[in-house]
Amino acid sequence: MQKSKYWIPCVMLVLSIVSCDSNRVFDEYQSVSGAWDKDNAVEFKVTPPDSTNAYNLYVNLRNTENYKFSNLFLIVALNYPNGKTLKDTLKYKMANPDGSFLGTGFSDIKENKLWYKGHETPFIFNELGEYSISIQHAMRENGSINGVDKLEGITDVGFRIEHSQTH
Repeated sequence: MQKSKYWIPCVMLVLSIVSCDSNRVFDEYQSVSGAWDKDNAVEFKVTPPDSTNAYNLYVNLRNTENYKFSNLFLIVALNYPNGKTLKDTLKYKMANPDGSFLGTGFSDIKENKLWYKGHETPFIFNELGEYSISIQHAMRENGSINGVDKLEGITDVGFRIEHSQTH
């Protein structure tokens, strides 16, 4: 009887943690092992649940202290089921002026949830079927024409879709 007294609160705690992320529709990461090659696009495939509701789309990144830039440039291509492609060049701030990294996490790995689509106007997957998302970095050293071949300090690249709460 004494064991069940502790078992029930543990189960309730686990259920509350799992259910806290009820806005999530899709959330997946891929490792880029050590250095992210500029020619290596990270790809995700997703079939949205409907073609009428609004969603927020995010690029998620994990970086270490080996990341030596204060910002990040990405090229994100959203490929629709019918073949149409939306391609965006995005700039994100990764560090404060004092050099401390933005993002969450208590260890040397910081996690960043970066807006992609849906924050200014609702994003609706208006076609049924599978979408693919391609993410590649577009970083370059100051004064350099050529891009950074191997971007160090990024460990994982992710893509997340959430139900929009504002639209």
